[in-house]
Amino acid sequence: MAATVEITNDIALIRMDDGKANAINFEMIAALNAALDTAEAEAMAIVLAGREGRFSGGFDLNAFANLGADGVYKLLDAGAELLLRLYGGPLPVVAACTGHAIAMGVFILNACDTRIGAAGDYKIGANEAITGMQLPIFAMEISRDRLSSRHLTRALMQGFIYNPEGAVEAGYLDTLADPDRVEAKALVVAEQLAQLPGKAYSWNKKAIRKATLDRIRSSIGAHHKL
Repeated sequence: MAATVEITNDIALIRMDDGKANAINFEMIAALNAALDTAEAEAMAIVLAGREGRFSGGFDLNAFANLGADGVYKLLDAGAELLLRLYGGPLPVVAACTGHAIAMGVFILNACDTRIGAAGDYKIGANEAITGMQLPIFAMEISRDRLSSRHLTRALMQGFIYNPEGAVEAGYLDTLADPDRVEAKALVVAEQLAQLPGKAYSWNKKAIRKATLDRIRSSIGAHHKL
């Protein structure tokens, strides 16, 4: 499986690990959705982690090359649905960013409530401007909601790639931890968040983020109009 889930003390640890870049394709999205099904049924909070040195390299470019236009749009829509589920879902979600997070990888980071990154030498950023891709609406909207307004032009229009310290300043991450402590720190934060009244957390999460969630939801299926 491209993603697995393990539940301990009411915390669901979801780990992305395809043995490579943790590319976002239909297989990874299906595995993450299955893990979220389990988490939402059995846990009180979620930690979303990558593999050592890699959170996610973004959408699977090989899949894009082989899917054709209709398939690409379907994959983009599936990615948008995943972000909606993380960003508007009922449980607290803590990211354990274990390494490189690029393109869709940083949008998944932005969909998590609290984002803890490993201190070290790795890259975080939206590289679409560098690779000549147009940003989908879900990427723009979730970034507008989470990134510092001072960094939107640099991060999205100019494709600047940050180190972990810069990613904290920009808003991709909330805090850093030693690489061998990232997951443990994320679990501690998740355990703290799990103590909050769940119904209130879920309601407040959806209410505060409603405008962003609605704009992303309305964009799904509308790629041909861009």
